[in-house]
Amino acid sequence: MFERILRLAIVLAVLGALYIAFWRLRGAARRNADAPPPWRDTRILVIAAQVAAIGLIWSAADYLWANFRARTEAIGLELNFDFLDQPSGISIADSPLNPNAAIRQALLTGVKNTFLIIIVGIPLAVILGTLLGVARLSTNWLLSKIATVYVEFFRNIPVLLVIVGTWTIILNAFPPERESWLPFGGSFIFNNKRFAGPSIEGGDNFGAFQVVVVIALLVAAAVWIWRSRIFDRTGHPHHRVLYALGSFVAITGVAYLVLSRPFEVTTPEVVDRVYIGGLKMIMPYAAVMIGLVLYTASHIAEIVRGSILSVPKGQVEAGNALALTGFQRYRFVVLPQAFRVAFPPLINQFLNFTKNSSLAFAVGFAEITGVIQNLFGQSRPAPQLLFILMITYLTFSLVLSAIGNLINKRLQIVGR
Repeated sequence: MFERILRLAIVLAVLGALYIAFWRLRGAARRNADAPPPWRDTRILVIAAQVAAIGLIWSAADYLWANFRARTEAIGLELNFDFLDQPSGISIADSPLNPNAAIRQALLTGVKNTFLIIIVGIPLAVILGTLLGVARLSTNWLLSKIATVYVEFFRNIPVLLVIVGTWTIILNAFPPERESWLPFGGSFIFNNKRFAGPSIEGGDNFGAFQVVVVIALLVAAAVWIWRSRIFDRTGHPHHRVLYALGSFVAITGVAYLVLSRPFEVTTPEVVDRVYIGGLKMIMPYAAVMIGLVLYTASHIAEIVRGSILSVPKGQVEAGNALALTGFQRYRFVVLPQAFRVAFPPLINQFLNFTKNSSLAFAVGFAEITGVIQNLFGQSRPAPQLLFILMITYLTFSLVLSAIGNLINKRLQIVGR
């Protein structure tokens, strides 16, 4: 400890000497007898304060790192990532991985599961939150009160309680696996372990068909832009949804026929308690998804409500003067302006949703936090795993922030 304090004192002394020398050279160069001394020159004082702050931060980091290294050397812990190629010793539900699979593969599966929560849950939370925010301002008394009760209820209880409550109260109410509900002639399967429904199964030309689908999406986007520009230039109805959707359906339909049915629709079946075909979703994933969406939507609803109230009242009155319906008024007048105000705080809710996905361990869903906790139980090195966990959430958060900032920039009115 004394050595580190002495090292910091030496560094600060050297920086102070450089600071005095710089002041003298500056005074000599300016040849100005009225130049203020260094302890009164604000620019020099700012630089000195920043240098001192850097020195203190460096010293604190050096002390913490040395303390950490001393502890790891005392217990014989290696700070490398060679263990990632060792068998994980854990199993993950609805995953082909077995305990002999490498830790690297188990971590990638956890990252994929976290991504599935984010990519599905955030759009659903935005849609539900927007509807609730609009409902809170409705002139319908019953609708407004229901939305208010919903927001005040979910916003004021812990998100972990919402997830666990969804799991124990709602999803466990489904029948056991042997008594599964089989609606629509068995095309769907509902029980307290998983949901299953129809899906598509690729054939020989499925890869080529996927390429065509991407091209069709690009063509549909181009048609959307083209029809929008016609509307801006001439005022004629754009019908961009109809044109874009028609283009997409026409291209993919022709490709489906030319490629000789590159995929087929399959329905789920249970053979010896093994699910074959269809799209499957385990109950823990559903519990996390529903719980996070219900909780986050309550916060988004308040953001949307406040943003709508920030729209000038004259805009609403102008919409009424044009005989717009309530839906048209919100669609074309209110919400486009409200989302310019709402989107920056919405980005924070997206980040909160991402970080709250770590609570999936409470219902046994193997996202990245749950996988790493299971690896802790296998006596895997904690510092490296915690570092991987932090980097994973930091990456997700930075990517969401970058995308959100780009959208927010696009929504803003360009000043002239």
